[in-house]
Amino acid sequence: MRDALTDAGMTGYTILPVLGGSGRSGDWSRSGQMSPASGMVQFVCIIREDRLDALLDAAFAVVERHIGVVTITDCQVLRAERF
Repeated sequence: MRDALTDAGMTGYTILPVLGGSGRSGDWSRSGQMSPASGMVQFVCIIREDRLDALLDAAFAVVERHIGVVTITDCQVLRAERF
């Protein structure tokens, strides 16, 4: 996903490890996994609205080959000078 974001021109994002959850197949945990679940991550990227289509194209190019959830929400940036 990192390469997809960079290729789409995204310069700022955060990658977080996902420790566990529950989904269509039930509960799961990263602990003791020898499967792809051990590498699950969450990406957070705050962008201007005019860059959303490029980000979604990049995200869906990855998600359609793997398990993934894409969410979009409005946010307010409190320290805009840092972006």
